[in-house]
Amino acid sequence: MKEFEEYLRRIGKSENTALTYCRNIRMYFSWCWDSFGSEPKELYRSNVLEYISYMRNIRGYSPKSVNNHLSALRCLNKYLVQIGRQSDMAVLDSDFMKVQIQYASPCSVDKKEVEAFRQRMLESGSKRDFAIVTLLVYAGLRRSECVNLKLDQVDLIAKEIRVIGKGDKQRLVYINDRIAAAIREYLKERNADSPYLFASRQCAKLSASRINQIFNKYSDTITPKTLRHFFCSNALENGYSIHEVANQAGHSNVQTTLIYSNPSAKQMKEKANKL
Repeated sequence: MKEFEEYLRRIGKSENTALTYCRNIRMYFSWCWDSFGSEPKELYRSNVLEYISYMRNIRGYSPKSVNNHLSALRCLNKYLVQIGRQSDMAVLDSDFMKVQIQYASPCSVDKKEVEAFRQRMLESGSKRDFAIVTLLVYAGLRRSECVNLKLDQVDLIAKEIRVIGKGDKQRLVYINDRIAAAIREYLKERNADSPYLFASRQCAKLSASRINQIFNKYSDTITPKTLRHFFCSNALENGYSIHEVANQAGHSNVQTTLIYSNPSAKQMKEKANKL
């Protein structure tokens, strides 16, 4: 598993993806132990098909969850072929389940709620936390991208941020006056010898879990992911094209962005009442 984890990083998988893949592979090995009393030396087609049936019928996994586990197994399969452990592919494209695309916007908060959250953060007195929230609201960064952002990636004069996203893919994100002002105010009081933009007294950069703690302190419903969803929906409503939002948010597939171009669940319910 250690060698497989190193392989995942070599092919550009993010830290979170590598950890998830390894966790899913261990679950497969655990199932093998429970079923056969041993771990197989390679992936066998029959075992994979039985595991799919187990996930769907015994564990009741959703199609998306089944596909996530299959992605990990397919990646392991490719690794085993590469190192000469086996020669055939035991996980096929046809094994993946069709997933119903979600057409309603997943954005669950409106602009008024988001601005009220930002105001609570401002009133807390932490200019760092206020800058983080403002960046997430108006730039659409992922939580991991935010904590890994370095000082030399931020150009407040040009109002551009060079973001390193999933798979070490780089993109240029354009920021507005609100973000630039919030970061400038934070930098005035920032007292840390760290290359990372958002540092803490305890370490060189904030952890993702620390950002979660900050959010939980000021809201029971708003999370970093909620704000990313809000950014995408809000940008489309204010004239951004699908491709512009995809570029800003770092979506590798515009189909992901298309989700946010549809009416919200609230709007759809209002329309249903008029029928």
